[in-house]
Amino acid sequence: MKNAPLTLLSPYNIGELTLKNRMVMAPMTRSRAVNGNVPNPLAPVYYAQRAQAGLIISEATQISRQGTGYIRTPGIYSLAQIEAWRRVTDAVHEAGGIIFAQLWHVGRVSHPEFHDGVLPVAPSAINAEAEVFTSNGIAQTPVPRALLTSEIADVVSQFRQGAEKAAEAGFDGVEIHGSSGYLLDQFLRDGSNNREDHYGGTIINRARFPLEVVSAVSEVLGADRVGFRVGPNMSLHGMSDSSPVETFSYLATQLDAIGIAYLHVTEGIAGPDAPVAGSQRIAPYLRQCFSRTFILNGGYDAQTGEDAINNGEADLIAYGVPFIANPDLPGRFACGSDLNVPDHATFYAPGQNDAVGYTDYPALNNKS
Repeated sequence: MKNAPLTLLSPYNIGELTLKNRMVMAPMTRSRAVNGNVPNPLAPVYYAQRAQAGLIISEATQISRQGTGYIRTPGIYSLAQIEAWRRVTDAVHEAGGIIFAQLWHVGRVSHPEFHDGVLPVAPSAINAEAEVFTSNGIAQTPVPRALLTSEIADVVSQFRQGAEKAAEAGFDGVEIHGSSGYLLDQFLRDGSNNREDHYGGTIINRARFPLEVVSAVSEVLGADRVGFRVGPNMSLHGMSDSSPVETFSYLATQLDAIGIAYLHVTEGIAGPDAPVAGSQRIAPYLRQCFSRTFILNGGYDAQTGEDAINNGEADLIAYGVPFIANPDLPGRFACGSDLNVPDHATFYAPGQNDAVGYTDYPALNNKS
């Protein structure tokens, strides 16, 4: 666009936090964690390079060993992990940025390799029919084990502890990962939840576990330091729901009542996250149900992001791949500069050098 996106680049307040602009760096798995699921030593550089974002949301970060589903993804439950994340948050803060941790439990999207040979857990024994990356390459997900009713409180506690560890690591807040077919999404949608206890059946019951997680995390950090991410039209990992408008509208209404800081909706206008032709866009319904900060994500550029905010569709716009390839994305939007071309081959599968496709994308001269 010829003119700078003035609204997109304007400051914005979330609770007591003042974002320097309305651009969010979306959470993106980069598969570079080292032994023990510890964040890569280059992670402080990677995130600090991108501190021009109004808000950085970290890559998905598992809250426990049980929450793991892929190789080389970081956790936030061991001392070594927390110390490594502290180096990240220190670097981001020194660069003038704000960073939230995304708390993650994969549920059924996993493999026995990560769980000492036992099955991953889920709301119901329904296979995601998905692929996960293991130490032996790509593997198919198995039929998971349905969590007992008595076990669910322990998983809530895992999220609570994840929030406590995120605070210890210096994060400014957390985003709870409730999309992409992972555990909270699995409970919420009826295509993956056929439970007959009070965590299954009706929308109220299916939303119970995600809302218990949000309440527990909010008790630790304060609701104004908590966000929640949904992907209401996403079919990734075998997901479906018979009435998504009603399901996600109920969830958004309840999240609003709890008072969390923001709702992050992945429902793109272009690219893989865009609804399939003929399907209903759900984000506008959620915008009506949620009165606080509303983030849209998926296929936006400078102009469409600016338009979405000016049209009242969102308060903030999250950018994923553009931030991978352009550490100084807000600066590039401000001056109308061309964007770097992303190297898709290094998104998840670095070679011998983890820096390639990670910390080696160039910034504009004197704009980093």
